[in-house]
Amino acid sequence: MNVIETRNLTKTYKDFTAVSNLNLHIRKGTVYGFLGPNGAGKSTTMKMFLGLTKPTDGAFHINKKRFPQNRSAILKEIGSFIEAPAFYGNLTGRENLDIIRRILGLPGDSIDDALELTGLTQFKDRPARKYSLGMKQRLGLAGALIGRPPILILDEPTNGLDPVGIHEIRTLIRSLPEKYSCTVLVSSHLLPEIELMADDIGILNHGRLLFEGTIDELKANAQHAGFPADNLEEAFLAMIQADNRERGAGR
Repeated sequence: MNVIETRNLTKTYKDFTAVSNLNLHIRKGTVYGFLGPNGAGKSTTMKMFLGLTKPTDGAFHINKKRFPQNRSAILKEIGSFIEAPAFYGNLTGRENLDIIRRILGLPGDSIDDALELTGLTQFKDRPARKYSLGMKQRLGLAGALIGRPPILILDEPTNGLDPVGIHEIRTLIRSLPEKYSCTVLVSSHLLPEIELMADDIGILNHGRLLFEGTIDELKANAQHAGFPADNLEEAFLAMIQADNRERGAGR
């Protein structure tokens, strides 16, 4: 079963197309890696899922609920982390999460659960302005995880983390489907990072989906296209470059 599915989803800004006829299929209980260079349209797609920007054309449904008819019901099932999370600097980590908890109408112990999941328990009473960039990323992730929603949409969640922090967050994301029956859509521009946590991958370039499938299918696809299939990062870059050349030739 697909928890998130799009049909020719498109977003244009005047004469610029950010997302073009996108058809995604995100299976329930999986980690879906949304991959592409900066500016490929990943964040725009995620913002459409969250109702932060309106599609120009096409449609999507989440958990069998069609957008925008069921917007409120959809958003109640999603935890999200989009771009750099904003916090009240004078409030502690716990107090910032309590604002989210109250908005969502969740029990008090959901804050402690989110703090523990993201390794912030010992820093819960520190003002957010004194958090490092990596700690702010963790706090943003804690805000997405509060209440353990069935769907998570995470935009570059490991930005600003050191290698140990990246490993910890990656391990956490990888564990979510099995531990909490959660479906995760996570974006990155780094294939090695996605390769270690995703079941399925979607590769986006200039708003257009170049590939969707498993890692093994990506290897087979790369080999068929004559790309270096033994190194997936090189295959990914070759796929992007070939698409860029094709676009340049078509102008």
